Amino acid sequence: MRQLLLRPGAEELSYEIRGIVKKARQIESLGFPITWENIGDPIQKSNHVPDWMKGIIADLLKEDKTYGYADSKGVLETRKYLAKLNNDKGGTQISAEDILFFNGLGDAIAKLYQFLVPTARIIGPSPAYSTHSSAEAAHANTAPITYKLDPDNQWLPDMEDLHLKVRYNPSIVGILIINPDNPTGMVYPKEVLEGFVKIAEEFNLLLIADEIYQNITYNGIEAVALAEVIGNRPAISLKGISKEFPWPGARCGWMEFYNREASKEFSKLCQTLENAKMIEVCSTILPQLAIPKIMSHPEYHAYRQEANVEIGKRSEWMTEILGEIQGIKFNPTQGAFYNTIVFDEALLHPEQKLEIKDSRIQTLLDSWLDDPAMPLDKRFVYYLLAAEQICVVPISSFCSDLRGFRVTLLEEKEEVFKDTFKRLGKAIEQYLKSKS
Repeated sequence: MRQLLLRPGAEELSYEIRGIVKKARQIESLGFPITWENIGDPIQKSNHVPDWMKGIIADLLKEDKTYGYADSKGVLETRKYLAKLNNDKGGTQISAEDILFFNGLGDAIAKLYQFLVPTARIIGPSPAYSTHSSAEAAHANTAPITYKLDPDNQWLPDMEDLHLKVRYNPSIVGILIINPDNPTGMVYPKEVLEGFVKIAEEFNLLLIADEIYQNITYNGIEAVALAEVIGNRPAISLKGISKEFPWPGARCGWMEFYNREASKEFSKLCQTLENAKMIEVCSTILPQLAIPKIMSHPEYHAYRQEANVEIGKRSEWMTEILGEIQGIKFNPTQGAFYNTIVFDEALLHPEQKLEIKDSRIQTLLDSWLDDPAMPLDKRFVYYLLAAEQICVVPISSFCSDLRGFRVTLLEEKEEVFKDTFKRLGKAIEQYLKSKS
């Protein structure tokens, strides 16, 4: 080309969660069914959307207003409803004017980082959710800055690591919190959230919380909202309906701005994000109209409670199947519907393998393993896909130095769920034993 097309940092955009699908499709084309554990799509895993919820959406489709524009910031009545949900928790109070809708949280996250100056860095957790880490790295033209989540301490954040990195890196202007966490399934206790606030106060930082899984917790665990602990600190909460309703295809997410007048720079950021949405006119209106009708429905609370109980059962089944396997670090999940399993790296070697019974798959696998610098967890993931047709995502793709993989807890059919993880557990043991 006559000139360079990509700006520096653009190559940092990657999404292995969907990238692994290309490999799986190659195997699928040979006639082998794939067990999809790569992405958090409840619909793909036989999740049943209740008839009363479908009825609400069907009725909305009969109304002419469903087909028009909304206010640029989002449907006013929905924003009022969501503001009240936040305010009823008794923490930092907001109004409808502090809520801004986007076409899914991916859109919101991209916009958030887009308008930061490249030298303004947001430090986030590692393992990191790829949408956040890739967008932050792309805006900064360099690798993301992260703090550690500790698999030896139930995936809780290493607050000393966070404090030191913030202290000695003045380019850090904000802290990202994902609670409940993706990819680990950890839920932050209140005292940990208060620890984040303390660091933010000490260094005058913005707090950003991805809380899309806030209402998906189980086995006695409940998530504390950021708004309940931040006091007067400027902060943004990222929320959506993709997993909670579940309606991932709606592409409907929103930001909640807390204490927007507490900082001149933060107020300018909020206004800029609103201006950017005005240029786009508005976000998708149908799911916005549905939110208050669904969430205020007399069956909604029971529906969400029952769904959480079922995810909790699957968490317990996974613990029974994988919890005692030697050579991995396993932590039971508390929220969201993911689990991150980490290998004891001393047991990983580049010669390890699983038996591949089909020569055509072996040929594919050989082509995938062509990179000598491939992280060893990705090598296991490719072998697992080739040998068992189970598609998972390597943790090295979540901006982490750890070596492991992420799975989901979404499969609704008990026999399928247990069979999948028994095969996975057996594959782990065989793989680790294949080279001592």
